[in-house]
Amino acid sequence: MAPLLALLLSTAVARVIGWFGVSYVDGWPEAVALGLAVMFVVTGVAHFVPPLRTDLIAIVPPRLPAPGLLVTGTGVLELLGAAGLLLPATRTIAAACLLLLMLAMFPANIYAARMPNPPKSMTTRLSVRSVEEAVFLGAALVVALSGG
Repeated sequence: MAPLLALLLSTAVARVIGWFGVSYVDGWPEAVALGLAVMFVVTGVAHFVPPLRTDLIAIVPPRLPAPGLLVTGTGVLELLGAAGLLLPATRTIAAACLLLLMLAMFPANIYAARMPNPPKSMTTRLSVRSVEEAVFLGAALVVALSGG
């Protein structure tokens, strides 16, 4: 829920700031890009701090190798993507790459939702996870299709 709140609140704040004349966030795609950047900083940092890192490693499907390395790699990609969203020149490609990354990571959410004893931070029902994921993907799509 924290990533969803980060996205929605920071997007709203960015858009209000844009209405006061700050050109960096003077449209919805720009505000959404800033909101996504905040969200990906939140989720990216979670890949490195206990106990969330341990929980993320636990939800990597067992058929995938090196769960710790995968969690580290996806955390780095999320933080790099967040930085890319902040730069107008790289915003579109960053949003598209993050969209693909979210699609690639969603099976871990499905696995977590089906675990008999998921980590405490991963107990959200699959239906709720799916709605959140749709919002995240929609936001990334808005930014990716905005053209910059």
